Amino acid sequence: MGVPQLLVHDARDNVGVVVVEGLTAGTEMLGVITHDNSDFRLTAGADIPIGHKVALTDLKAGDTVIKYGEDIGRMVGDAAKGGHVHVHNMKTKRW
Repeated sequence: MGVPQLLVHDARDNVGVVVVEGLTAGTEMLGVITHDNSDFRLTAGADIPIGHKVALTDLKAGDTVIKYGEDIGRMVGDAAKGGHVHVHNMKTKRW
């Protein structure tokens, strides 16, 4: 299978987490869903730092962000599939 660059915790998630340094736009990432150890491919749409989220589908402002199978916030900007999801386009719903 190779070494994954992207981890997803649950099949319901719409974001995954980059787990390697230096991921650049255009990289075809190997992703793994840790719940069942299945894998998939996704092309990075931007340079994405380690520990930051990647959109697994097109996300629009107002969409709920799902990670660990749970609602972790909402999009305040758009991110195309493979795009960078972080504080510039996602916020918690708590405040």
